[in-house]
Amino acid sequence: MSQPISIKDIARKFKCAPSTISRALNDHPAINIETRKTIQEYATRIGYQKNTISLSLLNKQSKTLGVILPTMAHFHESSMVEGMEKILQPAGYLLNICVTNESHALERAYMDRLVANRVDAICISLSQETYDKNRNDHIDHAISRALPLIFMDRFYHAQNLDQVITDDYQGAFLATEHLIQMGCRRIAHLHGPKGITVSQQRFKGYLDCLQKYQLPFYPELLAHVSFSADSAVEATMSLMDHQPDGIFGVNDEVCFGAMKVIREKNIRIPEEIALVGFDDIPLAQFAYPPLSSVSRQSRKIGEETALLFLAKIDGQQENKQISLEPQLIIRESSKKRII
Repeated sequence: MSQPISIKDIARKFKCAPSTISRALNDHPAINIETRKTIQEYATRIGYQKNTISLSLLNKQSKTLGVILPTMAHFHESSMVEGMEKILQPAGYLLNICVTNESHALERAYMDRLVANRVDAICISLSQETYDKNRNDHIDHAISRALPLIFMDRFYHAQNLDQVITDDYQGAFLATEHLIQMGCRRIAHLHGPKGITVSQQRFKGYLDCLQKYQLPFYPELLAHVSFSADSAVEATMSLMDHQPDGIFGVNDEVCFGAMKVIREKNIRIPEEIALVGFDDIPLAQFAYPPLSSVSRQSRKIGEETALLFLAKIDGQQENKQISLEPQLIIRESSKKRII
């Protein structure tokens, strides 16, 4: 296996110092433009690649960010990454994306590896196991290394740390309130997996809204699902025995499953049952009928996280907590005619 081409190899070709070649390859103005172009074209032709590890040690910056996410299975997470890429790719940064599948052990291992690899910052959405076990030693370790650490999407309870979140509780409150304003009085909830933070926050928003409007909570109108459409089919069939006139789903996908059951029973949407989901994924507007949903501003979470990082490396000292307002997108699935 041949050795990689080095700056010294190119320097021998042009009979000059390696430092001159380095300046030319990095577009240093001290090197004549034509000379730069000649050296760069030769380096490309022979397959030279910059040693990014050496550069990062020299510049004390790797131009790499660690991104730790609990999953990449849904539109929300991929949109956050797209938002980060939009800001950071033009600035020359590479994202190193790690997926924990809600595991504390994996999260800790990824955190240690990213710190060891000298990333410039870590942007993290905490795993559910980290919440459940309340084990934050890996977070403390990263902070002790003076490594910028930005929490994104999922709320972290420690004070005075950089965070970019949306309010799941408020989004659920808005969704439930809209159903009430549309005349619904028996509002069912397709509750996400037990123990998951977003499920708990959305359930709490739903309950508190019912209480504000002095509507009873009916335990028989609560059904637990996963975050998939399939999981909502059997749950919705069970709910139909209790005659709900509105359904708030923990996400849009479970509402798609609910819609299938409701249509098969020849129940009219929204006249007899109104529906509101959560996340406002692109398919929501193409459902039949188009699905009302709460937007978490997923892409903007990523953009704001990236901008917060750039501000940190530009000298911003104070930590910031950015909370984006959820937005209720009203479509035909919930537009009842109030008489």
